[in-house]
Amino acid sequence: MDDAPELPVVGMIGGGQLARMTHQAAIALGQSLRVLAAKPDDPAALVCRDVAYGTDLAAMRSFAAGTAVVTFDHEGVPQADLRALVAAGVTVRPGPDALRYAQDKLVMRRRLADLGVAVPPFAEITSPAGFAEFVERHGAAVLKAVRGGYDGRGVWLDATPALVAELLAAGTPLMAEQRVSMRRELAALVARSPFGQAAAWPVVETVQEAGQCVQVLAPAPGLDPDVAAAAQATALRIATELDVTGLLAVELFETASGAMVVNELAMRPHNSGHWTIEGARTSQFEQHLRAVLDYPLGATTMTAPAVVMANVLGADVEPVMSMDERCHHLFARFPDVKIHLYGKAARPARKIGHVTALGDDPVVVRERAALAAAWLSTAEWADGWSIHGVGKEAAHA
Repeated sequence: MDDAPELPVVGMIGGGQLARMTHQAAIALGQSLRVLAAKPDDPAALVCRDVAYGTDLAAMRSFAAGTAVVTFDHEGVPQADLRALVAAGVTVRPGPDALRYAQDKLVMRRRLADLGVAVPPFAEITSPAGFAEFVERHGAAVLKAVRGGYDGRGVWLDATPALVAELLAAGTPLMAEQRVSMRRELAALVARSPFGQAAAWPVVETVQEAGQCVQVLAPAPGLDPDVAAAAQATALRIATELDVTGLLAVELFETASGAMVVNELAMRPHNSGHWTIEGARTSQFEQHLRAVLDYPLGATTMTAPAVVMANVLGADVEPVMSMDERCHHLFARFPDVKIHLYGKAARPARKIGHVTALGDDPVVVRERAALAAAWLSTAEWADGWSIHGVGKEAAHA
């Protein structure tokens, strides 16, 4: 017997934590997200019923059969494969023409510059001499792999001509950009549907350590409302000009002078939007599904004045205490903090989950999120709190 209503099937290429959390949002829409994972222990493959495996075009063709739309939890699908899917009649959102701007930093920089969007001075680097000339012209420079870098990988802050020669010899396409004197990093997250409807969440601050995000503060503390509105308008304009369907995260540098320049683009659910699961009326994951299905988009208003998401990272030394027991202790101390674990094995600095705290006071909320994330990582309370009573009164004050 099968009396289930017929609903469109969304296929997501990639089985990471973004697909896992998108699946959770899909359940409320009456779906079980179809996922193309690389291996059975991928985070989404552990929880989704409708899973296929593979990374080549043949696997993608088979996976896409019967889907209403195919989307992604990463930008790593080759352009040739994307175009082959489109040529075969598969609806792909975002399409390959849009996605290439998230796949290739140099193509993205050139396109944004053509649109008049503020970006750091940049250049393609094809030789050590070219890099030396760029540094001489622009001062301190950041060397980047044109494709494939993320979470601090593929980025070199103190590059030398010798490193440039080594990377080029290994076949790594490179670009350089002027190092921005920045006050902080921000992110503007928007969604756009094929119909052209668009929605934006409040601009957030992303706190970085060792090249990767450790916290997201929503809304960005102390950000002038006019500046925030301009950042949202820029993100919406980019989404329109690049014909993005689904989520677009625009990572921004706020310079020492208060100006905004675009750093990176991502066309999928993004770490800077995880706070929206509890912190917004419509999460980024539900919104991405709505957008790629061309449903009307959901409200993006916040559910609390202050929301902080903190990533749970693998510790340098894995704690003896099990994660299950760590969760018990965290719930006992902070029953309002929400935990999201990704089903990933821990290793140093790997994102294995996140926590979200909400409240009225941004300082208190941020402290609570930081303590919770550090506890889940290390099984140590940074403020010395103890389940047995030491510091307990102060913690609940």
